[in-house]
Amino acid sequence: MIYIPYPTDTRKTKEKIINGVKQGITSVNGLLSEGRGEIFDILMNKRLSIHSIRSIEVSVAQLLLAKNPVISVNGNTAVIVPKELIELSNTINAPLEVNLFYRSEERVKNVVEYLKKNGADVVLGAGDQTVRLEEIEHARGLVDERGIKVADTILVALEDGDRAEKLISMGKKIIAIDLNPFSRTANMASITIVGNVLDVIPAMISYAKQMKNMKREELDEIVKNFDNKEILRCQVKIFVERLEQFINNYD
Repeated sequence: MIYIPYPTDTRKTKEKIINGVKQGITSVNGLLSEGRGEIFDILMNKRLSIHSIRSIEVSVAQLLLAKNPVISVNGNTAVIVPKELIELSNTINAPLEVNLFYRSEERVKNVVEYLKKNGADVVLGAGDQTVRLEEIEHARGLVDERGIKVADTILVALEDGDRAEKLISMGKKIIAIDLNPFSRTANMASITIVGNVLDVIPAMISYAKQMKNMKREELDEIVKNFDNKEILRCQVKIFVERLEQFINNYD
């Protein structure tokens, strides 16, 4: 197994999101999402579990096997791990696409420009190549015809369950990064990585660099027999054990 450092430091995450609001990149609702995820980060002991690592390995294999992989980026992920998203995109040859729930054309433009300022060459999701997916009624149904529209595998983080469910119903594989194993997204996704994006994206980069030259047969073997529900079940057990530790501290 590849050794993965655990760089989680959430102290500056809220500051990044707040600064993102000021720059028109994140929304104030992004702070609520961060707050909800914090308790799960504590239950994860602020590190990736062996089950998260397994999901990361399978996710990278799936992205490398995909014909048209895409990394969906929202405001929070753009300001929290911009350079890491760009490096992952370049490593696995999957374009970044901006997709926002609280969408305005100005905000999409701000996110695109922010990613380009951090080193991205091409970012999809803005301009006249945006089309609407009839299956998704809200703003996240607006996608790039070169990206999510034709993608067979999509990596999403801090996602809403409704879009994940609809994309899966369209025959797309969804890889979700989510600290909450109970969320609708986590349970709808093809593969769920339970963890903080601060940990997960660097870990995915590490795996991608070592796996990108593997044969398809080897990648298929990694993906074979992966059971997302079982992974989530194991993650929940870890949470229960951590809660029991907290409770015992009061005895």
